[in-house]
Amino acid sequence: MLPPIRLTDLIALRCRPWLVVLWGLLLVLSGAASAQVRVTGSVSDKATKQPIPGATIWNINTRRGTVANAEGDFAVTVGARDTLEFRAVGYGSYRLPLGNTGLSQIIVQVKLERATIQLGEVRVREGRPDEATINRALRNIKRPTAPPNAVKRPPKPQPLFPVDSTAPKAPVPTLASPISLLYDMFSREGEQRRKLEEIETNKRIEAELAKRRAYNQFFRVNQGYEVEGDLTLPITVPQQLPKQKLPQQPVQPPAGSLAPKQ
Repeated sequence: MLPPIRLTDLIALRCRPWLVVLWGLLLVLSGAASAQVRVTGSVSDKATKQPIPGATIWNINTRRGTVANAEGDFAVTVGARDTLEFRAVGYGSYRLPLGNTGLSQIIVQVKLERATIQLGEVRVREGRPDEATINRALRNIKRPTAPPNAVKRPPKPQPLFPVDSTAPKAPVPTLASPISLLYDMFSREGEQRRKLEEIETNKRIEAELAKRRAYNQFFRVNQGYEVEGDLTLPITVPQQLPKQKLPQQPVQPPAGSLAPKQ
């Protein structure tokens, strides 16, 4: 963009006419350089005439470009002096210089030729590389660092009350064990201890019987659940369940039994 004209510049132009001509040329050249050209068209195969979808239209001057659609059509706006390069995978590139054209729109039909690459010497060897080469290649691989593990294992649940997890120790056999058993069987102390255990057992059974009698008094019929001093049976199970009295169904007489006798 040209700088604005000042009053001093106008006075200098009136004094020097050749500056007017130079100024006009600069205006013309700047206008031609800033002119925009819209280039549209299609890209196709030169041999098969089929469109090439995804072909790249690259502006070498501005290093920008666009891509052809599925039908090979494209549209791009460039400068009048820019150069376009058409490229596609498997095809040779083609350059189109605009050459400072004075047109505002250009329609082109670009045909690309398939490119063939001549390979050099190819060697096919039997087997696999030596171990040193493989190890060197593995060492040169840049392994990404593992992300920190954000998932943490929950803590072990704690019991609501203290639990003794230690197993009881096995009794240690000694020489005094048989003697202690014989002493408990025939001594007065052993006899007293057995009587005391029997008394405690009878008291516990009497307490259970009293509890059952107190429970049975709320029922009118306690047949089969009596607890009249029987200490040998367990209290938690009734002695004999009551039998349900089912109603007797009338028996139908055989056919012809009710017929009148002649």
